[in-house]
Amino acid sequence: MSPVPLRHAGALGAVAATLALGALVVPRAAGAAPSSDALIAEVYGGGGNSGATLTQDFVELANRGSQQVSVDGWSVQYLPASPGPTSKWQVTRLTGGIPGGSRYLVAEAKGSGGTVALPAPDATGSISMSATAGTVALVTGSDALTCLTAADCAADPRIRDLVGFGGAMVREGASAPAASNTTSVSRGAGLADTDDNGADFATAAPTPTGSGGGSGDPSPTPTPTPTDPPTPGGIRIHDIQGTTRISPDNGKSVTNVPGIVTGVRATGSSRGFWFQDPQPDDDPRTSEGLFAFTGSSTPAVNPGDSVLVSGTVSEYYPGGASSGNQSVTELTKPKWTVLSSGDPLPAAFALGPDTVPAAYTPDAGGGGIEPLALQPSAYALDRFESLEGMRVRVDDAPVIAPANEYGELWVTTRPADHRSVHGGVLYSSYDDPNSGRLEITSLLPGSFPQANVGDELTGTTEGPLDYVGYGGYEMQATALGALRDGGLTPEVTRRQENKELAVATYNVENLAPGDAPSKFGRLAEGVVHNLATPDIVALEEIQDNSGAADDGTVAADVTLGRFVDAIVAAGGPRYQWREIDPVNDSDGGQPGGNIRVAFLFNPDRVSFIDRPGGDSTTPVRVVADHGDAGLSVSPGRVDPANAAWTDSRKPLAGMFEFHGHRVIVVADHFNSKGGDQSLHSRFQPPARSSEVQRRRQAAVVHGFVEDLLKADRKANVVVVGDFNDYQFSPALQTLTAGDVLHDLIGDLPLPERYSYVYDGNSQVLDHILTSPRVSGGADYDVVHINAEFAGQTSDHDPQVVRLRPKG
Repeated sequence: MSPVPLRHAGALGAVAATLALGALVVPRAAGAAPSSDALIAEVYGGGGNSGATLTQDFVELANRGSQQVSVDGWSVQYLPASPGPTSKWQVTRLTGGIPGGSRYLVAEAKGSGGTVALPAPDATGSISMSATAGTVALVTGSDALTCLTAADCAADPRIRDLVGFGGAMVREGASAPAASNTTSVSRGAGLADTDDNGADFATAAPTPTGSGGGSGDPSPTPTPTPTDPPTPGGIRIHDIQGTTRISPDNGKSVTNVPGIVTGVRATGSSRGFWFQDPQPDDDPRTSEGLFAFTGSSTPAVNPGDSVLVSGTVSEYYPGGASSGNQSVTELTKPKWTVLSSGDPLPAAFALGPDTVPAAYTPDAGGGGIEPLALQPSAYALDRFESLEGMRVRVDDAPVIAPANEYGELWVTTRPADHRSVHGGVLYSSYDDPNSGRLEITSLLPGSFPQANVGDELTGTTEGPLDYVGYGGYEMQATALGALRDGGLTPEVTRRQENKELAVATYNVENLAPGDAPSKFGRLAEGVVHNLATPDIVALEEIQDNSGAADDGTVAADVTLGRFVDAIVAAGGPRYQWREIDPVNDSDGGQPGGNIRVAFLFNPDRVSFIDRPGGDSTTPVRVVADHGDAGLSVSPGRVDPANAAWTDSRKPLAGMFEFHGHRVIVVADHFNSKGGDQSLHSRFQPPARSSEVQRRRQAAVVHGFVEDLLKADRKANVVVVGDFNDYQFSPALQTLTAGDVLHDLIGDLPLPERYSYVYDGNSQVLDHILTSPRVSGGADYDVVHINAEFAGQTSDHDPQVVRLRPKG
């Protein structure tokens, strides 16, 4: 799996959780030192409970500093006191700011009891917090946190402040005391912040205070005095959107902006509605659509309502400004008046090869494109930005990435560009990210179409155009075309001949004993049927016996044993395995999972040459062995102490014998792309910071193979795995430098060069490379069984090479 930075609010919890078996008392990370300004001042979860006076839960923030702190795009998040492996952080998004020395009130779930309402809140959510115990975090972004231990949360730079109370496992220092239906936990008037919740917080009667001051008021809301019907103000949506990516009115209040409601988001923590001006200006750079953000409250409007909307113009960065993502221009704290209903919707802008440019984005030399005037006829990203919030449509849209678990798929608006053998879109160069890609989700009730690559949404698919942190520009469909089945079926490769050695690589996506039997069964069927029972299978992302539980377990014999049993049940041989347990929590991946690479081999066809002494820290060395290149330990890790492997998997080398010939296989899983800026980043070209480590890793593996070939120029060497990088990347260029290794992906016809589909791009992350002795005549196949299918078993397609080793 290649982790991605952050997912948008509509699909929280994309990353699997870690089981916290005990609280870890650790200092906060250096980037999360005691706050000099914004922090959590008070938490109350007993609102509306038996004996409570207040009707509602709340979190109160405070600003210890003298300058206002903007919390636009920030969030307050809540986690149960004892999180389990499926626990998720709940999110309430914040807007506006906290003036120096002031308070900010976040209202949460309302109960059936109590008599006193909260004072006017600054933000409203729907989180039902425990009255006695839990964890609340102030986060500089609105994507759900994924940390489930104190140590992991301390290392997350997005967490600005955190309080765990009532014995919560996730906390700063010692836990704050337990609260109740009648008491909150509060820092008190001094707002002490020593990063020790037990020292900083005490229990007391709740005292909710917002930016307007005051406490709960049980008096009824006065009946408003009738006024004359409102009239449109002097500012229109195109004035707010402006001709660049940032509104000229950012941070300003606007009144009675007219428009027609075109779509309503009624789920998640980022609810609201889109409205569009039916009287556009004549500037193609200025969008006529806008999103009104209502937080966790579903707005009482419907498509076709003619509205006047007032609020504060804001630029919201999905994932936070530090993510590098673009912003969404929106109205926060909106108030509106419905003038009429059933009005016709503005016509949807047709997206196609004539309207979406082939060029993707202007090159800013790595700098920001926000201040640049939009050029919608020249660049696709500018075209989409000029339509942000507006109704758009695609007709007879080819599906280029399958439907996922979050109800999203990708289509292309430029059907003639760079198509793969199955109808996807190939990513073959940093210079051409494929401008026609567009993500689709749905505002419609009911199930989302389970589309595969090569299917088609026939007819018209239309809706407002949004921007999300994970995926970029995304149509929020109010009408979906009918799904036409393209007939895609999983591939089946041929079986190797008697004298052919079949070596495969397969990323099995965090395989752990706790996974459903169906996952083991489908992966096993892939090995036996689709891969035709290879002689050697290098596996990536094998987790330890306790899966994501961070309990010190590192052994993976249960995981591998279950997989081998599933292969036998599917009609395959009883493979044997070789692997080396890592040092606990030192190889990256899902926290607690201790993923590693491992070899399966069919003992009826191939022998493993064991050389004792290999462990997690002992490096394997190249040795001369009766005229052959040999290994000092087998299996053995390649230079495991090298800084190139920090928080990443270490390559595993092993010696095999096939028909009297020695073959050395090196299994790899390079560091992920986490932390890279997205293709749709506001910085262009985007920074690929993770690439530096992969290039260092490639140099280590390249040097190891060089040593093998120095010992025996005719050595049969196969290097396989998930390299988390493209065939044209610096890492793969480093691996293939000189006459050392040949990347077999280049031998396939161009439309077949992919093993993974991400953001609508069919791309190469997995590779099989061979030494000169076995490169000639190698029969190589990427077996497409996962990446293009909805409901995939893994996010990677496996690969296999059939070769004839020589002496």
